[in-house]
Amino acid sequence: MIEFQILPAGTVTSPAGFTAVAHAANIKKENQLDLALVVSETDCSCAAMFTKNQVVAAPVIVDRETLAQNSSRLRAVVINSKNANACTGEPGLANARATQQIAAGVLGCQADQILVLSTGVIGVQLPMGKLEAGIVQAAKGLSRENGRIAAEAIMTTDTRPKHLSITVNLPGGPVTIGGMAKGAGMIHPNMATMLAVLTTDAKIAPDVLDGLLRTAVNQSFNRISIDGDTSTNDTILLLANGVSETAVADPDSVQTFSAALNQLCTALAQMIVRDGEGATKFVEIQVTCAQSDDDAHQIANTIAISPLVKTAFAGSDANWGRLLMAAGRAGVTFDQSKINLWIGVQQPGELQLVANGTPTLYQEAAAAAVFAEPEFKILLDLGSGGGGTAVVWTTDLSHEYVSINADYRT
Repeated sequence: MIEFQILPAGTVTSPAGFTAVAHAANIKKENQLDLALVVSETDCSCAAMFTKNQVVAAPVIVDRETLAQNSSRLRAVVINSKNANACTGEPGLANARATQQIAAGVLGCQADQILVLSTGVIGVQLPMGKLEAGIVQAAKGLSRENGRIAAEAIMTTDTRPKHLSITVNLPGGPVTIGGMAKGAGMIHPNMATMLAVLTTDAKIAPDVLDGLLRTAVNQSFNRISIDGDTSTNDTILLLANGVSETAVADPDSVQTFSAALNQLCTALAQMIVRDGEGATKFVEIQVTCAQSDDDAHQIANTIAISPLVKTAFAGSDANWGRLLMAAGRAGVTFDQSKINLWIGVQQPGELQLVANGTPTLYQEAAAAAVFAEPEFKILLDLGSGGGGTAVVWTTDLSHEYVSINADYRT
């Protein structure tokens, strides 16, 4: 039996050998935290996944280049908020590389051992004077106690920091996985709009780490959507420093570690959805009996990003016709006369709205009561006889979302 110890107060520094710091470099308004460093006392293996957007920020380009040359000797991550360093041309690339050099000089390592992340407004050059001074000052305060405030420093429109850790017993001994993430808007696969740094004191080879991360992301961060947009800066990093001396190499260890990592990533992903810009509802959409998991995911995702569906969520309007409309335009073939639709709060099968493509004799007030809840579930059974299934987590689309994004740069 696999047993995990989940620590809601855990952070990116919960695994042994990691420290962090947060600092106000005045990239945001004065005295607001806007710079974070996460540092390992020893070299780390590293795996990463990045945005699928064709327009990518300078940090994404530089990190891809860095990891192509070095995925086994990483030491630190530098993260700034308020400025995305995206669509900034050659000066932006130079600034990202200069950030690596500055941090390496302060931390006593090489530039190719530093990864850089940025989040914020697109099309504005980084204020390198402020950033350099901030890195130099911040590095003096590195501590294992700073995991939570590091998660605060990377926030943009987030209303609360997102962090977690999980301890799992492996055949070779216990290891810990910690993580922090930010994201509240421009959230959609791939990979949702987000930055995330995950750490572990397990000893894991880069190729194994890469497979573990991809599996976890595809079951978590690629299953959420707030507004259907994908950022220029999306990045998730997984650093393994091996300080515990417990190796993840044999099949049993890999399987157990993978299950723990998947659980941690799912929890962080759901934190992002619950903190979605202007969100008042957290909705789980499950599609079953599709011909493949990919088909099920495509339908669930299409429902999750439909403005008409999301505004119905916002208005607590159980307008299930919009759910079927969105499913029908997902580009997946199915027989509408066989579909079944349920909704519920504790479980999706509490109230059936559609049976074999036909409305049931449900009470409208009962359906509206479900849609009025802050969290509820939807189950769409395609009735195809296939084994394909998928779950996506999404939000409503409220007036507040429009207000936030209408004023984003001011």
